[in-house]
Amino acid sequence: MTGTTSPATTRERVRRLGGAACDVLAIPRRFEAPPAGSGLRHVHGGRGLPVVGHVPTMYVDPIGWARRRFNRYGAVSPLNLVAKRGILALGPDATAEILVNKDKAFASGWSSMFEPLLPRGILLLDFEEHLHHRRILQQAFTRTRLDAYLQAMMPTIDGEISRWQTGAGFQIFPATKKLMLDLVAEFFVGTRLDPEADRVRDAFLRMTNAAQTPLRVNVPGGTWARGLKARRFLEDFIRTRLADKRAGAGDDLFSALCDAQTEDGEQFSDQDVVKHMIFVPAVAHDTATLTMSTMCYYLAKHPQWQERVRAESVAFRRGTLHYGDMDSLVSLDLVMKEATRLVAPVPMLMRETVVDTELAGFFVPKNTFTLVMPHFNHHMGEYWPDPERFDPERFAPDRHEDKIHKYAWAPFGGGAHKCIGMFFAGMEIKAILHQMLLNFEWSVDPGYQAKFELRRLFVPKDGLAVRLRRR
Repeated sequence: MTGTTSPATTRERVRRLGGAACDVLAIPRRFEAPPAGSGLRHVHGGRGLPVVGHVPTMYVDPIGWARRRFNRYGAVSPLNLVAKRGILALGPDATAEILVNKDKAFASGWSSMFEPLLPRGILLLDFEEHLHHRRILQQAFTRTRLDAYLQAMMPTIDGEISRWQTGAGFQIFPATKKLMLDLVAEFFVGTRLDPEADRVRDAFLRMTNAAQTPLRVNVPGGTWARGLKARRFLEDFIRTRLADKRAGAGDDLFSALCDAQTEDGEQFSDQDVVKHMIFVPAVAHDTATLTMSTMCYYLAKHPQWQERVRAESVAFRRGTLHYGDMDSLVSLDLVMKEATRLVAPVPMLMRETVVDTELAGFFVPKNTFTLVMPHFNHHMGEYWPDPERFDPERFAPDRHEDKIHKYAWAPFGGGAHKCIGMFFAGMEIKAILHQMLLNFEWSVDPGYQAKFELRRLFVPKDGLAVRLRRR
């Protein structure tokens, strides 16, 4: 019988290939032999399907694929992502070895994804250079700065939320993304009254779209070319405003980076400010959008939790929060932790060895690309009872399941490259949800299940449609 193969059928075939059939077809990846007498093991195992490697199976069913690899090969196995061949590191123990990186064997592996689109961002720097930039950047995220940022952001948050249209079919993900882009343009860059604010928002959107495209060819009109053009626009836009920002004392991130100075007097050069002002907002708004959208989804699926977190917000009897108030939103914090466990804001981390080293008893040679999967660790039944169930109480003080292993839950990474903006992101997300809870109720049909598609990050396929009702 002939006919068109449905997308569902295609996905099912890929899933089947991701199991035993994939291992039968697998081509062994040969690494260098461990040094004689080292006692280290060879990395062994299949490297996936011909040509495409592990890409189809990993992206269609990341947890299932990783589980099969872990069960068959253990914490370390070969990885083939077409253009990148290296190793896959699974489980909290291997994750800890790589992220703690006590021997400085693992450098950032993000360059292949972000260069030349986002050159010399903080995640792309290593060792002493990374530490130098991080020391200065931390001055833009002090507690005093965070509270000032929060007060500056609230008018934009209130204004955008007040314009949301109630009813069935309200899509949380695009609505949240627009709000995050508004905050990028108006708060991060400081263009509240600037007529070019729309161009700033569009430029960041084009850059994040380009970062996710697999076709990185500079063809006029293509996604990659549009992303490069957007980056050039942002470089010019920021550079022309540097002198004014250095002379002023604004409450936006741009002003903070121009003013940031360590106790030793270290400051960013103009070029450093430009690079960080492009990289930080471009990366941060995507992960914040996903986290907030995921939290909204689970609060819609579990109305008892929505009422619980709303009660805490109502108890404040005011809409405007200060940074110090965040600790009082206890239930909302539990929901955020569980949402980032179930749908990791950064599902995979990339590293590359700069020297011969060992990992979990395996020999790993220099220049080996390494993929770490916190998202898989978050779903391991070995550490999380009933791991697929939404259960924020697992993070409560009387249970503290996340303390079983420091790297069983690592939504913000770890070690030297742990997300420097994680407290800002948590504050931003909680402030938005606080306003949502005071102004709206939202729900989904009992049988509704969101489908998250893995690209660079997870993206909900249907935009997370809910029924939004004004309170």
